[in-house]
Amino acid sequence: MENLRLFVRMSRPLFLLGGILVYALGVGIAHYLGSPINWELYLLGQAWVTMLQLGTHYLNEYYDAPSDQDNPNRTPFSGGSGAVGPGKLPRSTALLAAAGCLTVMASLTVLLINTKHLVPPTVLVMVVCFIGAFFYSAPPLRLASSGYGELTTSILVANLVPAFAFLLQVGDLHRLVAMTTFPLTALHLSMMLAFELPDYASDVMHEKRTLLVRLGWKTGMALHNALILAAYLLLALAVTIGMPFFIALPAFFTLPVGLLQIWQMRRIGDGAAPNWRALTLTAVVLFAAAAYLLAYAYWTR
Repeated sequence: MENLRLFVRMSRPLFLLGGILVYALGVGIAHYLGSPINWELYLLGQAWVTMLQLGTHYLNEYYDAPSDQDNPNRTPFSGGSGAVGPGKLPRSTALLAAAGCLTVMASLTVLLINTKHLVPPTVLVMVVCFIGAFFYSAPPLRLASSGYGELTTSILVANLVPAFAFLLQVGDLHRLVAMTTFPLTALHLSMMLAFELPDYASDVMHEKRTLLVRLGWKTGMALHNALILAAYLLLALAVTIGMPFFIALPAFFTLPVGLLQIWQMRRIGDGAAPNWRALTLTAVVLFAAAAYLLAYAYWTR
C-alpha cells in the first residue's frame, strides 16, 4: 500500500486535472462555435493527452531524482514529487512507468488514425506536443535544464492542448483559440517561474539551468509579475479584436488573485520570509481559475 501511495504521488494527479481542464477549454470553443461534439474523439483525445502528461511526469522524476532529493523547499507543486529515492520508489519504476504510458499513447494514436478524423494540422500539433513533452527532461535536449523548457511547456499546455482538442472536433483552427489561449500562456509561464523559485538554490547547486537560474532570481521575479499583468492586457486586447466580452469577462474576475500573487512575489523580493506553499498554490489557483472560467463561459453559451 505504501508503494501504491508513492506511485500515485509520483503521478502528480493535480497536474493531470490541469490537462483535463485545458482540453475541455478547446472542446468548449468548438461547442460555442456550433460544432457538434464527437464524444468518442473527445475521450480518445483526452486519454492521449493524459498518457503524454503521465509519461512526462515519470521521465521528469527519473532524470531529476538526484537533484530533487537535495531540495529542502519541496511543495506539492514544485521540487518533484518526493516519491523517488532511498527508502521510496526506485528510479527504475519511474522509467518503466514512462515507457508504459508512452506505449499506451502510441496505441491511442493508432485508434485516432483509425477514426479518419486526423487532418495534417492535428498531426502536426500531436508531433510537436510529443517532442516538447518527451525532451522536457530526456536527453539530449533536456529542455528543463536549458532555460527553454518553461516556455515550451507553457505553449504546450496552454496553447497546443486546447488547439489539439479543438482540431479533433472541427478539423481546422479558429482565431478564438489563439485569443483565448495566449493570455493563459502568460499565466502558465508565470506559474512555472513561481514553481522554480523554491528550487532556486538546489538548481544552482546541481547546475540545472532553468529559466529562473539563467535570468537570475531578481529578473525572474520581475518577469513573473510582468507576465501576470500581460495576461490581462492580452485578454483585453482579444476583446477589442473580436473575442466576445461576455466570454472574457469571467476571466477578469481572477485579477485580484493575480495581484495577490504579485504582492507575494514583491514581498519575497524585498526580503520577507517566503511561504513557498502559499506562493505556489496561488500560482496554480490563478491559472486554473482563469482556464476554468473561460471554459465555463464557452460551454454555457
